[in-house]
Amino acid sequence: MRTHLTTPIDILPQPTVRPHSRLLLLGSCFTDAVGARMEQGGLSVLRNPFGVLYNPLSIADCLDYCLEQRTLDDTMLVQHDGLWHSWLHHTTLSHPDREACRRQCHERIDAAHQCLQVCDTIVVTWGTAYAYYLTTQPDNGQSLSEPLLVANCHKVPARHFDRRRLSVEEIVQAWLPLCQKLAQLPQQPRIIFTVSPIRHLADGAHGNQLSKATLLLALDHLSDQWSVISDQQNRVSQPATDPQFSSLNSQFSISYFPAYEIMMDELRDYRFYDRDMLHPSDLAVDIIWQRFQQTYLLPETIEHCLQGEKKYRQSQHRTINNTTN
Repeated sequence: MRTHLTTPIDILPQPTVRPHSRLLLLGSCFTDAVGARMEQGGLSVLRNPFGVLYNPLSIADCLDYCLEQRTLDDTMLVQHDGLWHSWLHHTTLSHPDREACRRQCHERIDAAHQCLQVCDTIVVTWGTAYAYYLTTQPDNGQSLSEPLLVANCHKVPARHFDRRRLSVEEIVQAWLPLCQKLAQLPQQPRIIFTVSPIRHLADGAHGNQLSKATLLLALDHLSDQWSVISDQQNRVSQPATDPQFSSLNSQFSISYFPAYEIMMDELRDYRFYDRDMLHPSDLAVDIIWQRFQQTYLLPETIEHCLQGEKKYRQSQHRTINNTTN
């Protein structure tokens, strides 16, 4: 009897990414890790223009800002520890000057908006189902009339926030209309969803599992509901003037890439984790990136990436100068 030391994850190939495809990546720091491999392979990628994002509702908010090219009002900015921050962006975009902070945040929104007009693939990685809602103003402790969802707490004290686990229903309710908007984009992009294999242990191992399970269930429900809408749209009996379906694009698609499952089952060993035992190691990210290539990249795109990675490695080599003076 043959012994198997891993549990292989079967993935149906869906190759659509071409050598000159344009991709937008949003989500957790796992998105950054895989996105870096894409860039090294020479693909055209806009990676986390808002910085690292974790929960699905904040990612949805950021995408909506980009689609509508909305501007940040004063309620979305906060001053803390000598810096101005955006509740929509990561701390890497904070600045001592309020208008400079607002300006560079708007630059990222504009860049993402332009990318959405030309990209054919959007990769979204959900990290956790836990979200933070601002309930009191950090400067004066005054209660907000309505809690404000934040993408990053910027080290503002925890007493100003309400932290809770999102439900499957509210995640789907946020993303379904957003998908309807994304379906109207010029390049008819496909959305590839993933759940980050990075473990979030603030609520313990069980809490992390509940969080990941919530994300997986939400993606399953979202995919099912989108399939129903797409089927209804494609029926010839459906009036073309129906506003619920007339905005949809028949080539727009949603798929799920099992990065989480690959890490949990195929790579079920601590040798595939970094020193913190929470993040995948570089080797694990490389393996998951290879599986992503096999799933979504056309053969010529894989070859393009191999050549790009080779050039990148060569560019990182330091020349040894043996010439003596």
